[in-house]
Amino acid sequence: MIIGLVGKPSAGKSSFFKAATMIEVAISSIPFTTIKPNVGIAYVSIDCVCKEFGVKCNPRQGFCLNGKRFIPIKLIDVGGLIPGSHLGRGIGNKFLDELRQADGLIQIVDLSGLTDEEGKPTSNFDPEIEIKFLEDEINKWFYEVIERNLKKIRNWKRMDKNELKNKLFELLSGLQVKKEHIEIALEEVGIENLEEFSKRLRELAKPILICGNKIDLKEAQKNYERLKEKYKNLIPVSAEAEIALKKAAKLGLINYLPGNGFEIKGILNEAQRKGLEKIKEIIKKFGSTGVQECLNKIVFEILNFIAVYPVADVNKLTDKKGNVLPDVFLVEKGTKLKEFAFKIHSEIGEKFIAGIDARTKRKLSGDYELKHRDVIEIKHR
Repeated sequence: MIIGLVGKPSAGKSSFFKAATMIEVAISSIPFTTIKPNVGIAYVSIDCVCKEFGVKCNPRQGFCLNGKRFIPIKLIDVGGLIPGSHLGRGIGNKFLDELRQADGLIQIVDLSGLTDEEGKPTSNFDPEIEIKFLEDEINKWFYEVIERNLKKIRNWKRMDKNELKNKLFELLSGLQVKKEHIEIALEEVGIENLEEFSKRLRELAKPILICGNKIDLKEAQKNYERLKEKYKNLIPVSAEAEIALKKAAKLGLINYLPGNGFEIKGILNEAQRKGLEKIKEIIKKFGSTGVQECLNKIVFEILNFIAVYPVADVNKLTDKKGNVLPDVFLVEKGTKLKEFAFKIHSEIGEKFIAGIDARTKRKLSGDYELKHRDVIEIKHR
């Protein structure tokens, strides 16, 4: 699972990346601070099944904290995109090319309106312009890639939809486009209007969640109230607040569960107390800093993935080494049990016999459709 962070310069992409991964990166108000992409591990969170089963889990990857399981995903923070990036303005083509492998995108928007579309300081800039131009840049990039590849298909206008679908899938594999994405786009809009086809295919293959950053600023709060009904996938975020909370937790000053509130447990100086009071007001108003919500929403709601726990012993909930609930896999909703067996290991898939549900102890066939938070033992030869 790979999520790309996109946005104009100085919108706060690197701050969001740091807030999600706690990797030290260059953060600056100077445009194009990020030249090479920052790559790191962030975490989506679910209610762990450990409490339900009354066990203490031993995650092999990620971690479990107060009954919340944090599952690793890869995050890529690419450099700032500006109007004309698809034509090579800035170093836009390079940045866009780095997004090919992403499953979905989080657009970091400076909701305060204190920087223009190129990341330069200003005032009263409308962040809706930012939202629209970036989506347009990514759509145009998709269009140009598809147009370039379509020229490689001789007589494509005479092909039936199935033949064209297979050929496009072959040529567009570098964009991580799935056959079902191409099929839906062909069915809904057709390929005669290539611009509309490209836009629809991008929406399916690289959906965008909007992160309204800098919500701690009054200007951002006003813009959020104005735009939230129009953009239902707009999440209010303060990446700086998330960084501050994680640093305070690391110093032992607070107890903090990402995506939730916090409790003070250490001795604070005046500056720390005032800073945390300000963050508490943000959390009270918006529910959280928004960073964890963005990660969870893009993976579980927009990309429609679910989390599944495979175990070797359905009674003890352990792997072969005795580790309790060591693994959680993120798979697309609709994944069948036998498909899941192949994802774990090709040999397990090839020698698949059946599955056993940990809750009901019911035997499951290979065409059983997995559900979110399923705990499954896979029997194989």
